[in-house]
Amino acid sequence: MNYKFSENISGLKASAIREILKFTSDPEVISFAAGNPAPEAFPIDEIKSISKSIFDDNPILALQYSITEGYPALRNTLKKRMEASGTFNPETDELIITSGAQQANELTAKVLCDKGDTLICEAPSFIGSLNAFKSYGINLAGITLENDGVNLEELEQTLKSTNTKLIYLIPNFQNPTGLTMSLEKRKAVLELAKKYGAVILEDNPYGDLRFAGENVPSIKSMDKDGVVVYSRTFSKILAPGIRVGYVSGPKEIINKIIVCKQVEDVHTNIWAQVLAERFLETCDMDKHLEKLRGIYRNKCALMLSEIKKNFSSKIRYTQPEGGLFIWCTLPDGCDMMGFCKRAVEEFKVAVVPGSAFMVSENDKTSSFRLNFSTPTDEQIVKGCKMLGKLSKEMFGE
Repeated sequence: MNYKFSENISGLKASAIREILKFTSDPEVISFAAGNPAPEAFPIDEIKSISKSIFDDNPILALQYSITEGYPALRNTLKKRMEASGTFNPETDELIITSGAQQANELTAKVLCDKGDTLICEAPSFIGSLNAFKSYGINLAGITLENDGVNLEELEQTLKSTNTKLIYLIPNFQNPTGLTMSLEKRKAVLELAKKYGAVILEDNPYGDLRFAGENVPSIKSMDKDGVVVYSRTFSKILAPGIRVGYVSGPKEIINKIIVCKQVEDVHTNIWAQVLAERFLETCDMDKHLEKLRGIYRNKCALMLSEIKKNFSSKIRYTQPEGGLFIWCTLPDGCDMMGFCKRAVEEFKVAVVPGSAFMVSENDKTSSFRLNFSTPTDEQIVKGCKMLGKLSKEMFGE
């Protein structure tokens, strides 16, 4: 049968990350391609204990339908924690629990953008969100990402020349680059959004995973005019499999998101919401987060050390202060896709080509992404040696 797909969907392609991950089924392949938390980061004993208490105390709560807005106790806990950090104003803001930050970002674009509208994002940016935006027929405008955030001149010129409704940013330990936007640029971006009437979608999945440097205030914490929608998740601090995220922002926007979520999935997994709330209320979050930071601090330092030791000196790379990723850039004019293909096929190390994170996969880039959270220390050492061998073979010492 000749199937006719919708106009919005027909142009979507499978993520290049997913295609590369197919190679990781080979037990000989070391994967630097995933974006998963470290296996040792999961609080398994606490999750077991809390899950047992949920089903001992009130199993129907976890098994019955619930409300779209989310488990009230979890929402109240999050609002209090966010109010204390200056990221929630109870007079003007509302909050809804979502099925991960991915749904939070997708729903925000859905309620604010029409087909043909322009959405500004960093170039490169997170492929999951980019594909969600594209599925609504939104035009994406990528802004060059510098070491301290987006190019401000390029951002303003794009705002001037387009009908931009939404600016999507990942200011902390950005995926895929690991870069952090400076305080000065956060303030400037907020002012530009206000000047040109655009909403900022601040995606902050990695903010709790800072293991070096000084904390930078969120854009949301500086917003006094209802410009910022703020997306977060439990995926990187608890477990991605539970699919619990949340999004907060001006009440008018969140109320529209609630309506859209009702027709998508009715509500987020209620057992997982109760689990998240009890974890926040009964576990020592400061101690838990410090454990995670220690894991990623050590893994990142090891990978950076092995890159410096083994890679061709012609490869440039970021040095993140948190998060899960390092962004490597080959010499100008090099065959980045050829490098990534040889890495997995000949040297048994999977990395993600930078083209996967561009607004269009046809956009030129000579970079690729490494993940340090998922592999073991032994795999980091071995994998970096293999990539180093390939890089020196292709580019010299």
